[in-house]
Amino acid sequence: MREYVIMTDSCCDLPAELAQELELDVIPLSLTMGDQEYFNYLDGRALAFPDFYARLRGGELATTSAVNVGTFEARMRALLEQGKDLLCIHFSSGLSTTYQSACIAAEEMKKEFPDATIETVDSLSASGGQGLLVYLCALEKRKGKSLEEVRVFAEQTRPHLCHWFTVDDLGHLKRGGRISSATALFGTMLSIKPVMHVDDSGHLIPVSKARGRKASLTALVDQMEQSAIHPESQTVFITHGDCEDDARFVAGEIRRRMGTQDIRISYVGPVIGNHSGPGTVALFFLGKER
Repeated sequence: MREYVIMTDSCCDLPAELAQELELDVIPLSLTMGDQEYFNYLDGRALAFPDFYARLRGGELATTSAVNVGTFEARMRALLEQGKDLLCIHFSSGLSTTYQSACIAAEEMKKEFPDATIETVDSLSASGGQGLLVYLCALEKRKGKSLEEVRVFAEQTRPHLCHWFTVDDLGHLKRGGRISSATALFGTMLSIKPVMHVDDSGHLIPVSKARGRKASLTALVDQMEQSAIHPESQTVFITHGDCEDDARFVAGEIRRRMGTQDIRISYVGPVIGNHSGPGTVALFFLGKER
């Protein structure tokens, strides 16, 4: 069996040290802020996560960019020239063109390297949901599973990846076209916090509303309690938009109510954070269905 590499992109929002431990190849997306382009590295080396959120809170705006085909081709070629095969698991096609770029690059690389195996998987996920899928696939690879076996595992696991999140500032969702201006205005006036998820097709969907911050955080835990499969033995991911105390509150409630022990907390990176804003808390776990 040929050696293979799991490739993903920085919208997985995994801690940099975990991605390194799992031997992942992570391609950064980018954003432009203050007339300067920054790459969204997992370790925040180009733009530190707290600094990014401080600038957002100060009123600065950013634009984000997907990974282009040329960048994918260069990274894929470097690995293929080492004789390695590739399993590429990327940011939801429902939210970005990154996955389409990976597919185009993969087809080109197959012409250059006809003996190589290059498989692409649309995670239909974002942030820690994508990260959790990649993490679980990396664990399967460590067990000695083949590239094809891990690809099948990814596609079978994907429909069970639950994404539940809430935001503190509706203005960022309004700017991204996720909610209307009127909804943002009245929601802010009434301290209404949306509870949202990513659906089976990888799109962002508002599900319900909670009155006040604590209620919205508790609603995330409620959703997990209703649908998680064996929550006590799961690895759960929580990502946050520079509000670690709120993420730790959610983690504490999960431990108290469901007995889950392995809970990983990390930042929502700048590319996704630009659209969700400071104060985002997102919860990711495996459930009966999304």
